[in-house]
Amino acid sequence: MARSEKLLAAFLLVAGIAHFANPEFFDAIVPPALPGSQRLATYLSGAGEVVVGLGILFGRTRRVALWAAAVVFIAVYPANLYMAWDWRDRELSERLVAFGRLPLQIPLIWWSIVLARRATSSPPRT
Repeated sequence: MARSEKLLAAFLLVAGIAHFANPEFFDAIVPPALPGSQRLATYLSGAGEVVVGLGILFGRTRRVALWAAAVVFIAVYPANLYMAWDWRDRELSERLVAFGRLPLQIPLIWWSIVLARRATSSPPRT
């Protein structure tokens, strides 16, 4: 496994675990227009990030997990948009964090796609 794949997996695992360690932060950036509770969205997105991160670590699931990572980064983008909108009246340092998350998603999506195109799934061991 390439170092870049390990790094992406670690990023997803840390982000996913953070959803469970500090759910209040993530609850607050769930767009209110989404159906269901904010906590459910927080836990589902956190679980998705953990599952995808783990999937990247295993050869049998790596390629699919890398494609799934791109989907996850696209799926959480509305939360980042909502955060930027919701934090528009906060202090400059907080606004910079909120707006800084928006362009960060683009290279994460691109990185996942590039790695997925390069990846070859290892055949199952018998």
